Order: sequence, then C-alpha cells, then structure tokens
Amino acid sequence: MTIPRDHVHEAHAYWVTKSGDGELRPESLPPLQEDEALVRTLYSGVSRGTERVVHEGRVPERVADLMQAPHQEGEFPGPVKYGYLSVGVVEQGPEEWVGKTIFSLHPHQDFYVVPTSQLTAIPEDVPARRAVLTGIVEVAINALWEAGPRLGDRVAVVGGGLVGGVLATLLRKYPLGRLQLVDADPEKRQLAEKLGIEFAEPDDAANDNDIVFHCSASNDGLKLSLQLAGDDSDVIELSWFADKEVTLPLGEDFHARRLNIRSSQVGAVALPRRHRRTNAQRLQEAVNQLKDPLFETFLTSECQFQNLPTTLVKLFERPGGFCHVVAYPNPED
Repeated sequence: MTIPRDHVHEAHAYWVTKSGDGELRPESLPPLQEDEALVRTLYSGVSRGTERVVHEGRVPERVADLMQAPHQEGEFPGPVKYGYLSVGVVEQGPEEWVGKTIFSLHPHQDFYVVPTSQLTAIPEDVPARRAVLTGIVEVAINALWEAGPRLGDRVAVVGGGLVGGVLATLLRKYPLGRLQLVDADPEKRQLAEKLGIEFAEPDDAANDNDIVFHCSASNDGLKLSLQLAGDDSDVIELSWFADKEVTLPLGEDFHARRLNIRSSQVGAVALPRRHRRTNAQRLQEAVNQLKDPLFETFLTSECQFQNLPTTLVKLFERPGGFCHVVAYPNPED
C-alpha cells in the first residue's frame, strides 16, 4: 500500500567522492509505503574518527561490507553516502509517528524515507540537538554490557575523545572503587574535572585495574591499556584502527599476567545481553541516558548543512573537539 504525499520534497545528501572530497547531491525520494516515515532532518552529527577514515578512503577492503552504515549508499572508498547520527521530525507516515522527534542511523541528508521500525523516539526532555549523540552513547552502552562492571571495581578509560568521554560519563554513575580517565593530552584534565572523575596522564595512571576500556585508537594507548590491566583482567577495545598496523609487546604483560583483549563492536548487541536485548532497545536506552545535561559537553562545534562540504575539510585538518553538529534549515523560516 502506497501512502500519497501532499507534495514531493527535493532532498539533498552529503556524499564523499573518490578523491576524498565531499559534495551535496540531489536525492530522489521513493514513494512512501505503509509503515514508512518521511523525516525532515533537524540535526546530524559528525563522528570525527570514523568519518575521517571514510573521507581518507582508509576502510579496509576485507571488512568493507561489515563497516557499512545502516542507510549507506555507494561503496567504499567512494563515492559513498555515509553517516549515522541523524535527528529529525516525522512529517508524514503512520499517525502515531507524525510530529514526533526521532533519532535514526541515517547519513547526512535533509529529507529521507525510512521504515518506522528503524526510528527511535526521543523523549520530550531530551533536546533534539543533544540527541545526535544517541549513536555514540549506544557504543558506550554496548561496551558496558560487554564488560559488566561490578561493585567496587577499579576501572580505567584510556583515551578521552568522544567515545571515551561519553563512556566515562556513563561509568561515573556506577558504584566503582576507582575510575580514571587516562590521556596523553593534559588538557583532557578539564573534561575529567567537568565529569567529576579522576584524570591521569599515562605515567601517573593507576594499574591493577579490573577493567580497562581502550578508546584512543593508538598503538601507545593499547600498549598502556595492557600495562594498566590487573592479572587475569580484560581490556575492552572500542577503537577502530581501520588500516593502521598495531604492534604490541605480547611478551610482556599480555601472556605473563593472562590478560584478555575483547572487541566491542556496535554492529551486534554485546553477547552477555544479546538474547535479552535488541538493537532497537539498546538505542532507546541510549537516548534515555541523554536526559543528563552533562552530555552537552560533547557538542563542540556546529555548521549549517549547506556548508558541510567545506567545513569537513577544515574539521579533519584540525585535531581536537568532540562531536560536530550539522544544523538543517527549517523550510518554514
């Protein structure tokens, strides 16, 4: 059954070209089917690490299919329409969805059509702009389900970027014995102070941890994580190294102290919860956590959608910052 539309929207989407540049391209929207929604985008978010890898054409061919975003078009290295942090309003679709603010794992695009089963309703007390972080909070929740922190645990988060910072924000709610944010950049102390947790540079970080979460996407960070882990404990690896080679001193801490390195990848629900939670339930939990205004800390820059191609070039040239927000025009303005 096709649901008629009042008018046809001209959509535009951001595409990464083969050369690594970006451009806005016109999009033809398909006819709206039953149980589908037409979404007008309010904000989208740029996850700097992953999207930079895509822009630079560094997605390894071996895992290219596995690393596709849910509504991606095109193939790596490009041209490709990529992204996964989108917040919008349902303009048309089933009555129970019309007018609702939603999160979707959709690329940067001003209007799009998706099944309602792939929408996450945003609570009224979560601002739409903050809700672009839903996909990042989901990554952190999956890692927590993977690791299962316990009462009194000693925990280190190595890497104070977007994922590490969001993870630490959630961890501070746990009744832990110790929580440290570890980063080689001394300026990340300001983030730790804002979160109300302890900060340490690598040489001063406490060892003998029950769990170490590695989020720095660096060789040195993973090596440090092994040094900080206690005997028989786990290092939970959240970094995506893409095509970077990693060299580890496995003859040191790894074998001698029987350590485990466990991958946490958001494509599937963490095994300890896989039979009792769905991807949709994990996303709903993520957006519910965003009621905490402290997450505003991770929205550090903004541009208008029409300026996204030029803005991303500058953004990827400069290190630092957390999530970049893309604001979309309101057609009624």
